[in-house]
Amino acid sequence: MFISSAFAQTAPAAGGGDMMSSLGSMLPLVLMFVVLYFVMIRPQMKRQKEARAMIEALAKGDEVATAGGVLGKITQIGEQYLTVEIAKGVEVQIQRSAVVQVLPKGAIK
Repeated sequence: MFISSAFAQTAPAAGGGDMMSSLGSMLPLVLMFVVLYFVMIRPQMKRQKEARAMIEALAKGDEVATAGGVLGKITQIGEQYLTVEIAKGVEVQIQRSAVVQVLPKGAIK
């Protein structure tokens, strides 16, 4: 009365039908990965590449903004560190990776 009858399932047919169903079930997963790649991963890699190129292209006299919001002009360049003049006679040493933006010439007055 409360329990329904259970019926045995028939065995799946042997052959290529099983392969097509497994490929069909994998298709949404593959499509999601492709969309994720083009929407998230690829643009992030492009931004990282541009940031790396900007940091490598830093030169003496460039005006920069740091991650902490400090604006200044590069006076000395080292392998890992930069010396930035933030005011007349005031220089600070920062890491190259702290530079987030190269400002146009004359932006700092």
